[in-house]
Amino acid sequence: MSTEYPEPIRYTGHLIRRAEQRHVAAWQTHSPDATNVQFAALAVIARRPGASQRELGDELDLDRSTIADLVRRLEHNGLITRTASTVDRRRFELEVTDAGRAEIERLRPIALRIEQELFGDMTPDELAAFRRFLQTMLRPRA
Repeated sequence: MSTEYPEPIRYTGHLIRRAEQRHVAAWQTHSPDATNVQFAALAVIARRPGASQRELGDELDLDRSTIADLVRRLEHNGLITRTASTVDRRRFELEVTDAGRAEIERLRPIALRIEQELFGDMTPDELAAFRRFLQTMLRPRA
């Protein structure tokens, strides 16, 4: 085993966890009232009006109870509406409200600022490669 790097930074998982901590901390600094997950959920719902909670959970890779809580908070804050489907009463369809669209527009520059803070030292090619590596890691395995 290589001793090029000391424990624990030789392990990729540890570095990923640390990177996530830094990302969450940046969001808390720039937007203490909204999280990157809330921003992502609003963006998905805006892109896919009428999506179900399950579809949102699938796209964000979040479990049912986490999605239910997230949707409840977004609805409570007036950022989305959740209505029973006319086709399937077990399904709730999600829509972004005008307040939700305004929130997306408020959060978009924050997300861009955080991207610049965390990845601004990378070249565009390095950032593209980094994203490809992460997407490869997150690809479902057979």
